Amino acid sequence: MSNLEDGFEVVRAVWQRAKWPGVEEGLSWGTVALKVRGKMLIRLKEPDVAVLLCDSDEKAFLMQTAPDVYFQTDHYSGYPAVLARLSNVDPDELSRLIEKAWKEKASKKMLEDFRR
Repeated sequence: MSNLEDGFEVVRAVWQRAKWPGVEEGLSWGTVALKVRGKMLIRLKEPDVAVLLCDSDEKAFLMQTAPDVYFQTDHYSGYPAVLARLSNVDPDELSRLIEKAWKEKASKKMLEDFRR
């Protein structure tokens, strides 16, 4: 594991606890990511910063209520993703956010398997 990936450990820990069906670790834009059905849920952008898919309302809420954790750059303005400082993120909240992104991309079978 590279120094770049060290910050992703909090994401891996959340993923291993949650056990979302079909989620795999892979690469997105050359950095480590969690994906389902080949679609990114969260990826490392740089050390300690991850790109997390979410809708625009949730993104605005997160940035307003926890600006020390969630933010955007001009590049992500208008894009359905928020940047998260992994060293400041609450693991339970991160789990909820990744799960929400997963539910939007998972198959019906994956969702059924998860409910069991």
